Amino acid sequence: MSATSFVIAALAVWRLTHLLHAEDGPWRLAARTRARLGNGAVGRMVGCFYCLSVWVALLLAPWLSEQLLDLLVVTAALSGAAIVIERISGAFERHGQTEPDAAPLARWHEDPFARTDRTEDPP
Repeated sequence: MSATSFVIAALAVWRLTHLLHAEDGPWRLAARTRARLGNGAVGRMVGCFYCLSVWVALLLAPWLSEQLLDLLVVTAALSGAAIVIERISGAFERHGQTEPDAAPLARWHEDPFARTDRTEDPP
């Protein structure tokens, strides 16, 4: 796998993920597909840029490697690269350097120390 191949694949993962996640697409195909998927499992996945980038990366990873372990690592790397590109493009949006209708920045936050099993702390 060359660096050039990786960069091309990372850009392709970002482009396809962004198209499926946030754009109308040609003939509004992506928007209509998202609407049809609704709120089911696949619809929620398409609504999460981070989640969707993993699946798109998994489709393109075999172009870079054929070994199983390499495929897993390359998938994670391509997804991570797409997320970085998305965050950078979101930074331009926040500074008014793109059209006002640009897609919003993908957001995800997970607190590994949050407890969900308690209802209220004792006084």
